[in-house]
Amino acid sequence: MRFLNGETPSTDLTYSDVFMVPTRSAVTSRLGVDLTTRDGSGASVPIIAANMTAVSGRRMAETLARRGGMAVIPQDIPVDVVAEAVAWVKQRFTDADTPLTLTGGHTVGDALALLPKRAHGAVIIVDDDFRPTGVVTEHDCVGVDRFSQLRYVASTDVLTIAVGTPAEDAFNRLFEANRKLAPVVDQDGRLTGIITRPGALRSTLYQPNVDAQGRLRIAAAIGINGDVAARAAQLAEAEVDLLVVDTAHGHQERMREALTLVRKAVPDLPLVAGNVVTAEGVADLIDAGADIVKVGVGPGAMCTTRMMTGVGRPQFSAVLECATEARRLGKHAWADGGVRHPRDVALALAAGASSVMIGSWFAGTYESPGDLQRDADGKLYKENFGMASARAVRLRTAADSPFEQGRKALFEEGISTSRMYLDSARPGVEDLLDSIVAGVRSACTYAGAANLEEFHDRAVVGVQSAAGFTEGAPLSDW
Repeated sequence: MRFLNGETPSTDLTYSDVFMVPTRSAVTSRLGVDLTTRDGSGASVPIIAANMTAVSGRRMAETLARRGGMAVIPQDIPVDVVAEAVAWVKQRFTDADTPLTLTGGHTVGDALALLPKRAHGAVIIVDDDFRPTGVVTEHDCVGVDRFSQLRYVASTDVLTIAVGTPAEDAFNRLFEANRKLAPVVDQDGRLTGIITRPGALRSTLYQPNVDAQGRLRIAAAIGINGDVAARAAQLAEAEVDLLVVDTAHGHQERMREALTLVRKAVPDLPLVAGNVVTAEGVADLIDAGADIVKVGVGPGAMCTTRMMTGVGRPQFSAVLECATEARRLGKHAWADGGVRHPRDVALALAAGASSVMIGSWFAGTYESPGDLQRDADGKLYKENFGMASARAVRLRTAADSPFEQGRKALFEEGISTSRMYLDSARPGVEDLLDSIVAGVRSACTYAGAANLEEFHDRAVVGVQSAAGFTEGAPLSDW
């Protein structure tokens, strides 16, 4: 990457402070751009769901991995629970979503409680042999008594798709039958998954992030305190594919000590460590064993670190410096936080990040772990909170004495509750991923880049005023 006119700015920059200029390009289609990362995560799209309790759970991990990304399970989840989530994700299909299932004897209330768990918006009614006998959507439940049994509500004219049906054939069958979705069944007619029209299309546009055995990949985080080596070994035994050693201030001696112990405990597992914002921090963590360094202090939507402490750094400049140092040392950097639009993801990759972590943006989706709620106006939202907030600290210190919990709760950095509203046009994480990937691929074509390495090499970035940023934003009220 180079700056327009060849001059490196003397001040640090956020994503909003910069823009990319188009250059001569021989790349004729954004569909021809390869977004595969080379950082050991296996991702075919450079998107990572952040290790936040309100963001990354097993549904998020499954869905993102199926479309080429990855999710990181937070550090405050017990190891046995993480192990269960890993095993569950690795049992999912790579070409069909996990169905929501009930029997005909369940009620409309049961279905309404289950429907928000998945973006596909359907519950499959199954018999005792797990064969689909009906389909229930939210529309079917409108105006129906909540205690009515689903056998009297479900649509029983069920179109099924056989396992292994090519994506184009599945789409055509759904289109011709005027169906939005269909249960996927094995050769015995038993339910294995669910496929939608958008899902069939996505199967032709995304490459799943899978391990050597063809199973979906998933990552997990650990902190820097306690017996980090033992926890790392337990997670490796649970078949976690990548480990994130995480703390808000990554450039400290305890991080180096913890990282060294973890590297010895799991020598073959890719390690991410952070967070830092300087080249010195990157060099120290790589020296201690990190393969990837996580970059960002204070840019997250739920983070109050900069306002509380004055500590941090504008994210574009932090990523540029840290990614440059990581590359010099033969390693990689992830941009963590500060992403509000697809353009921000593209600019982070232009600056040299191998992948971009997204937190709050993904919290407001069907796939995030929280319960779906409605405000007074009927708008759907989920609760989000920062991982250094009082709420997160309370969860993380649940095993401590009440006295110790009280002491630690006095000091917090981060928002304890915030409403993340679902975008009515893009309520699922796959919808958001489509938008992000489309933006990044288009940015690559503007730079004349066929892959991420070429994008970083060819990107030309300029500095703009606040008015320049505003000029580029659409007027949604028109």
